[in-house]
Amino acid sequence: MALETSPEKPAPVRVVSQAIGGWIARLGSIWVEGQVAQLTRRSGTQTAFLTLRDPAADLSLQVTCPGRVLDAVEPPLAEGARVVVHARPSWYFTRGTLSLAADEVRQIGVGELLARIERLRRMLTAEGLFAPERKRPLPFLPRVIGLVCGRGSAAEHDVLENARRRWPAVRFSLEEVAVQGTSAVIQVVDALRTLDRDAEVDVIVLARGGGSVEDLLPFSDETLVRAVASSRTPVVSAIGHENDVPLVDLAADVRASTPTDAAKRVVPDVAEETDRVRRARDRIRSAVMRRLDGDRAALVALRSRPVLADPAHGLRLRAGELHDLRDRARRGVRHTLDRGGVDVEHIRARVRALSPAATLERGYAVVQRHDGSVVRRPDDVSHGERLRIRLADGELSATVDGGRHDHR
Repeated sequence: MALETSPEKPAPVRVVSQAIGGWIARLGSIWVEGQVAQLTRRSGTQTAFLTLRDPAADLSLQVTCPGRVLDAVEPPLAEGARVVVHARPSWYFTRGTLSLAADEVRQIGVGELLARIERLRRMLTAEGLFAPERKRPLPFLPRVIGLVCGRGSAAEHDVLENARRRWPAVRFSLEEVAVQGTSAVIQVVDALRTLDRDAEVDVIVLARGGGSVEDLLPFSDETLVRAVASSRTPVVSAIGHENDVPLVDLAADVRASTPTDAAKRVVPDVAEETDRVRRARDRIRSAVMRRLDGDRAALVALRSRPVLADPAHGLRLRAGELHDLRDRARRGVRHTLDRGGVDVEHIRARVRALSPAATLERGYAVVQRHDGSVVRRPDDVSHGERLRIRLADGELSATVDGGRHDHR
């Protein structure tokens, strides 16, 4: 039952501690999994003391068990081993501490560890944490490389030495952590998150040398795998040797077979890039020279043509053609004018032959009334009417004084 307390009636510490002990006692015996962080057997006693630690959290519990229970574990238990303990929680209310009283301890063997890793791999695969589309490309030349490795380890030396040999100006942000044991997961995750928050770090390398399945176990821990998958900065995993494939390798953006291979992947080789630039420059120079040679040959061919060898030659040809055309035009115009003149003379002769003036010159006259109409019959005029008589060389005026009928 819950404690009945108030500001006026608070519960003493001993009462609260006793209540916690009662609640914990109701748990009964339970199975607990953890990693042995410390193992102590005091001489002269039959009791062994274990510190059981959660690799994914900064949390540990004290475990007590009879010495015979510890002696029954095969192979002999050592610090760093993964175990399953059947124990009953106990609360020491006078000290306010929790401990486990174990009556059975089972060491998790390599086969069981691999089976658990395989089950975790299947679960994380189903969640999509290892999907290829989540992988990000590495930058060509990172500003700063974050390196998470063991303190003074061979992996650290391999990454730094090979990277600087390939690109001497490379910069590192180094995080030295425990890469095996009870605190490895927590330290690696903290270092990874620290580097991920650094805006200058463009890629993070997790590096560790080879080891046994138990040594590499932290890099298959679910907490670390999820931290790598959620990192905003591309991660290169270089854990163990070629045949070692912890789950971190599957979650990382790039898997390197060794720490040396990781150094080759994160920075380019200055010698190779220099050679590549030289070869590219040679190809460009060759392409430019081929273009210049082609243009030079084209210019030589153009200069050898008559039109460019003697530019006035074409003008002279065109001048001669223009002179001939002009003469032809003149002859054509002259011929047309001459023919037109003959035609005009013919037309003039015909007009003259048909002109009334020619008739008048033969002694005929044209009689017209005052309105200009020609008198053709005597009936066209009246007595006393004035008429105009046109002759070949002039005109006469006349007055009608009588009429005469047509002799016809």
